[in-house]
Parts: sequence; structure tokens; C-alpha cells
Amino acid sequence: MTLSRHTLLSLSLALLATAMLCSPAIVAGGDAASDSKASSGGEWIQLFNGKNLDGWIPKFRGYELGENYADTFRVEDGKLVVRYDKGYDDGFKARFGHLFHESSFSNYILRVEYRFVGEQCPGGAGWALRNSGIMMHGQTPESMRKDQPFPVSMEVQLLGGPEQGTRPTANLCTPGTNFVRDGKLITTHCVKSTSETLRGDQWVTVEVEVHGGKSVEHRVNGETVFSYTEPQLDPNDGDARKLIEKQGGEKLLTGGSISLQAESHPVEFRKVELKKLAD
Repeated sequence: MTLSRHTLLSLSLALLATAMLCSPAIVAGGDAASDSKASSGGEWIQLFNGKNLDGWIPKFRGYELGENYADTFRVEDGKLVVRYDKGYDDGFKARFGHLFHESSFSNYILRVEYRFVGEQCPGGAGWALRNSGIMMHGQTPESMRKDQPFPVSMEVQLLGGPEQGTRPTANLCTPGTNFVRDGKLITTHCVKSTSETLRGDQWVTVEVEVHGGKSVEHRVNGETVFSYTEPQLDPNDGDARKLIEKQGGEKLLTGGSISLQAESHPVEFRKVELKKLAD
């Protein structure tokens, strides 16, 4: 069949219009603020499948790797939750827990949606009230001591606000680590972000954009609240020193484990997803 010049031109214009509509530059819905920062990455990977804890490994202080003490980490109604309604009749007793994803990552954006609920477990520390965290660039759970309370890592501290006063979230805490900010080495254990105080049981979205050992940025509900460079091991910390020796004297952290905390206050996570970045 022979097509006329007019017909060919019409077909070409139609194909061009279809291509423009399907272009990734035109996206209906989605998180534009987040996706624009991750343009060099791939698809979002669901680290939590909403059904079970497949792909995750628990480690509690004083217990063997893989033992999910008192079913503290569990899945309820499609959420990954931290509960203290079983096995804590004698109080919390510093049984700090961490749930590790089985994979390690270096360059990525991690997105977590969380909220605090209920009452703190009796015996929990005052500072742990409405307190949890995302541990990134962490050591492997296999390398932790049995009685080690926290993995050596860079912690994105998640905090719930009090009824009055200020208490930002997505702060940075540094168990066994240090970092650089404005060209200066920072050895302070916890440094506050500039986030708003988020009160009650509201859901909060936290993103962490990580570029290996170069730079890290914390975002809360789409707003940048903290940033730093050169995450690194602290040679003054005993557990970190062992890791430095294993790395041949290298202190810079360019990747590692990701884990979620159980620090004595019930918390829920309804989304834990990750987008890998090119560098």
C-alpha cells in the first residue's frame, strides 16, 4: 500500500505527540520533590514487602544474631512495627534491638514513613521516649558483639515531639563514628537538625540521600534539614577501631548496612524503600 505525503505527515505528527506524552519528563502524581533529586537513580526498591520480615535480620543486645526477642519486630496490618507487649514484664533492661536489611548499600536515597504510638516500655531511658532511628553506613550484624547496644553507624535519629517545647527529628547521632561539616571534623555524638517539631501520632516521611563517603543529606517531609560530608569511623571507639583495622587503617565509610531501631518506644513503619544512585 502506498501512502500519500499528507497521510505520512499526519502519522508522523501522531507518533511525535504520543512520544511526548510518554516522556519521563511528564509524570502524573509521584513525589516530585524527591524524584527530582534522584534523577540519576533507578526504580524504587521496596525493602519492606508489607507482608513479613523476609530480607531482614534482628540483633538484640545480649541475644544471638537472628533471635527476634519477644517478637519485638513484627508485621501488623501491612506495617513493620516495634512492640513491647510480650516478654518485657520485667522492664526494658537496655535490650536495644536493631533490624538489619540483608543487603549493604553505598549510593542511594532511602525513604521511610514512620510514626510513634502508645506508651514507652517501662524501664526505658528518658531520652528514648518517642525515639527510634535509621542506622546507615553501619557494620554488619555478624560483626557486632553479643552485648553491643548499637551498631557502629551513622544514625538518622527519629524523634516525636512533646506536647510543648521543641524537639526536631532527623538529627544525626554517631555511635562509633564522626563526620565533617563546613570543613571541620565533628565528634559530638548527636547534632540537631533544623526540622519542625512534629507532635502526636502523625506519619512523617524522612529521606536520606547518600553519596558513598562524600555527602549525606536528611530531608523531612520534602525539606532539607541536615547535611554533612565524609562519614567516618571514630578511632577512639573500641568497636570502630576493630573495623578500622579490618579496613587496613581506612576510616572513611563509603557504604554499609541499614537497620531500624527498637529503643523502648513503640514505633511503626509503613514504608521502607530505596532508590539506588549512580554515584
